[in-house]
Amino acid sequence: QVQLVESGGGLVQAGGSLRLSCQGSGILSIIYTMGWHRQAAGKERNLVAAIGYDGRRTKYADSVKDRFTITRDNAKNSTYLQMNDLKPEDTGIYYCAAKTGWESVRWDYWGQGTQVTVSA
Repeated sequence: QVQLVESGGGLVQAGGSLRLSCQGSGILSIIYTMGWHRQAAGKERNLVAAIGYDGRRTKYADSVKDRFTITRDNAKNSTYLQMNDLKPEDTGIYYCAAKTGWESVRWDYWGQGTQVTVSA
């Protein structure tokens, strides 16, 4: 059974930093593209950052470029999102997800999410 478990969310002031972690189990992480998605209250869930199976390819939403960094450690079956210079508009539930292939539109597996709240 595939499981993704996020951790590292919390309350932080604007300008602060947080590091989210996603621990995978029951999954051969090396074949999956991993991503972080964000859902603000009352809004749809959107991709924030993604990383290819070998870590060579990454992409970011325009709103987080130069502030967020996605990395992965396949030996630990883990993916991370370093978030710096946080803004109130970064507030939301952050979900870790996995999909087979970089170009695939559908994300196959999801975590339960971790709340990030950025106060002004």
